[in-house]
Amino acid sequence: MTKYFLTSESVTEGHPDKMCDQISDAILDAILKEDKDARVACETATTTGLVLVMGEITTSTYVDIQSIVRETVRDIGYTRAKYGFDGDTCAVVTAINEQSPDIAMGVDTAKEKKEGDDDHYNQVGAGDQGIVFGYASNETEELMPMPISLAHKLAKRLTDVRKDGTLRYLRPDGKTQVTIEYEDNKPVRIDTVLISAQHSPEVNQETIAKDLREHVTDVILPQDWVDENTKYYFNPTGQFSVGGPMGDSGLTGRKIIVDTYGGMAHHGGGAFSGKDPTKVDRSASYAARHAAKNLVAAGLCDRCEIGLSYAIGVAKPLSIFVNSFGTGKYSDEDLVKVVEACFDMRPQAIIDRLDLRRPIYKKTAAYGHFGRDDEGFPWEEVDAVNRVKEFVEKNL
Repeated sequence: MTKYFLTSESVTEGHPDKMCDQISDAILDAILKEDKDARVACETATTTGLVLVMGEITTSTYVDIQSIVRETVRDIGYTRAKYGFDGDTCAVVTAINEQSPDIAMGVDTAKEKKEGDDDHYNQVGAGDQGIVFGYASNETEELMPMPISLAHKLAKRLTDVRKDGTLRYLRPDGKTQVTIEYEDNKPVRIDTVLISAQHSPEVNQETIAKDLREHVTDVILPQDWVDENTKYYFNPTGQFSVGGPMGDSGLTGRKIIVDTYGGMAHHGGGAFSGKDPTKVDRSASYAARHAAKNLVAAGLCDRCEIGLSYAIGVAKPLSIFVNSFGTGKYSDEDLVKVVEACFDMRPQAIIDRLDLRRPIYKKTAAYGHFGRDDEGFPWEEVDAVNRVKEFVEKNL
């Protein structure tokens, strides 16, 4: 028997890095609402009293970035100076340029089309070179690794009890962490739970620990996975009243493992937030998750990781990689054939199949891009299971 422990973390929407992700994606959504063909690479940085929005945007519409930033910060909950940040009074600085014409040239017309292949899906080349990964596992209902799934749910619950007034002393910043014990690659118990929650300075740590146990962990954690040896840590430093951008600077794309699979799987070369779907860092990562989830849902394997690589200006992936970690009913080489036959991984095909030119991105920017079945994300649908099974039946 092989035993090991895997730990994954999440953060609340008030964490400074996640604030930046949400601002970048809120700007992207506002632009896509009016101009679905816009090219957006929007980065955000924040520190005490300041939000800086920068990047490259080419669009036919106008959006009020100042208003979007302030509304996003207010929605998160930073509405008073004593919280360390105030959406109404913070400075907002913008530094926006257009997309490089050298990049646009490759994205507007893929290399394949320039060479005479007029297939519709060769219209768009990859927005950059890069590698991406998608993953799925049958260890949870949403086909995600259990540690990151529980960490996200705890972080979301931490925000919910703050916003609904259950724990009025909580403030927007917070972090969660869950350690799961595995035996023979299967989760068997929850070993450790950690929550660090920003709070008003007058509340004592005993109250915080009691309330977080009652209103957060006991509500979210499946109790048959908890035992007498499960360890809990609540605000282990003893104080967390200074948080958000006042406690730590924030930057778009600095929580990439939180955004994906919590360390269970590989992560590609780029972050997601603030990028339009011509950027394969984002769209192909969604497509790889969609394919991996459908292969697992179809029963072809218990675990599946799919890797894709791209060249800037080229539509077709340079390589497709599948690892089923020894759980596949077919060889990994055969699973590559399934992916190639059932999932067109050219950028335009991904955009069309997953309907990605829509303002759906702000809600991806906190609590994970994957395993969110309640949000209607198309890459979470198991709508290709029959197609996968039919191909396997006829060809493998």
